[in-house]
Amino acid sequence: MASDTSPQAPKTFRPANKRGAARLAAVQALYQMDVGGTDLTHVIVEFESFRLGKEMDGDQYRDADRVYFRDIVSGVVKDQRLLDPKIHVALADKWPLKRIDTTLRAILRCGTYEILNRSDVPSRVIITEYVDVARAFFEGDEAKMVNGVLDRLAHAERPQEFDGEQ
Repeated sequence: MASDTSPQAPKTFRPANKRGAARLAAVQALYQMDVGGTDLTHVIVEFESFRLGKEMDGDQYRDADRVYFRDIVSGVVKDQRLLDPKIHVALADKWPLKRIDTTLRAILRCGTYEILNRSDVPSRVIITEYVDVARAFFEGDEAKMVNGVLDRLAHAERPQEFDGEQ
């Protein structure tokens, strides 16, 4: 899991709605910021002007909920110092967050941000959406890892959604 997987050309996966497309784009934008050092304002303008709903380098990007996209990207950037420790605690002991692949780290940050800040969206929906995003980029156990980490976080942060479960 230590090697980076470029999020520029995801494999085919089930069609996303506009929020799903916003989640995928948010992961790509955060990856670009992390690897390329792009600042928040620049990455949002670039994605909204040249990617969301547009064709770029022969790839057709899905139209996305732009407000949702901005909320996730800017929220992750603003809250990263809160998000990372929560993710670190939810990871297996032998996998500190700094050892996680850049794309996978972006997926976990986005999912954690939504669990903590988007109470209008059920945790199970958030988890499922980010598992799908992970499957778009990875063929191994990364999707299972995303499921496990976000599920642990959701149970800790929103226990009321899981009342009555065994």
